Amino acid sequence: MKEGAVTGTSKGERRMGLLNGFAAYGMWGLVPLFWPLLKPAGAIEILAHRMAWSLVFVVVALLVVRRWAWAGELIRQPRRLALIAVAAGVITVNWGVYIWSVNSGHVVEASLGYFINPLVTIAMGVLLLKERLRPVQWAAVGIGFAAVIVLTVGYGQPPWISLILAFSFATYGLVKKKVNLGGVESLAAETAIQFLPAVAYLAWLSAQGKSTFTSEGPGHVALLAATGIVTALPLVCFGAAAIRVPLSTLGLLQYLAPVFQFLLGVLYFHEAMPAERWAGFALVWLALTLLTADAWRAARRGRVAATITPRIEDPTSAAVDA
Repeated sequence: MKEGAVTGTSKGERRMGLLNGFAAYGMWGLVPLFWPLLKPAGAIEILAHRMAWSLVFVVVALLVVRRWAWAGELIRQPRRLALIAVAAGVITVNWGVYIWSVNSGHVVEASLGYFINPLVTIAMGVLLLKERLRPVQWAAVGIGFAAVIVLTVGYGQPPWISLILAFSFATYGLVKKKVNLGGVESLAAETAIQFLPAVAYLAWLSAQGKSTFTSEGPGHVALLAATGIVTALPLVCFGAAAIRVPLSTLGLLQYLAPVFQFLLGVLYFHEAMPAERWAGFALVWLALTLLTADAWRAARRGRVAATITPRIEDPTSAAVDA
């Protein structure tokens, strides 16, 4: 969606968009409180339930809004289907590592993954898409790289959890850009691919007598089923925000989720924060400050230019956005 897509929205619509944006990123930021409730289920069992129940939830949502035309079009496009399969695989890795990290006491390190995700996305744009960066963006990426070095020294090893989360989510974003499918529709397609492997794993787990689904009471069953809502509801709110507020505003709101996760890790889960970890996080936050300020200036210059000269449609923009 382009910035201009929201220029005609009313003040009430923008307010509703902001509320939905806060709700989406707030839920994503507070989700570390949910995954421990699913113990004694292990991370892979929780992941399988999340994959299966997410499809149930989005299918119900699509039945309500009667939005199915995209499915027929997608089935007739093997390249887009292949990209959806890649997205499903990458987000499976992301979800699994995130659930494991939270339930294993690594909430702070998980939050770092989403702090450095914008920097990884920019680096991938340079390496894979041959994008050109402004000097401030280069500085931000360099500072982010220095932060990883500092954290590596502090941990005694690279922050693998953070790096896997950041690179998997950046890859997911890149693939989603190529697929160009709406949020709920994309989640439906991805979870449709995930569904059979997830159900097969849960059936195998039950046959081995290791499933917790029916052994921990009805409350546990309800919580595992709720993984579908926990996955899809923030995405619905995000979709409502994306059509009502500028992308520059969404870009600022995205930092709410890792901020909440970081605060939960430090203040609620009482994870250790030695000096070298504070130093690494401080460098990441400096890089993000530079990146955000540069993006804000670029957006303002674009708005000023649009008011001075009439918009001329770039014939290459469709190819870039596809």
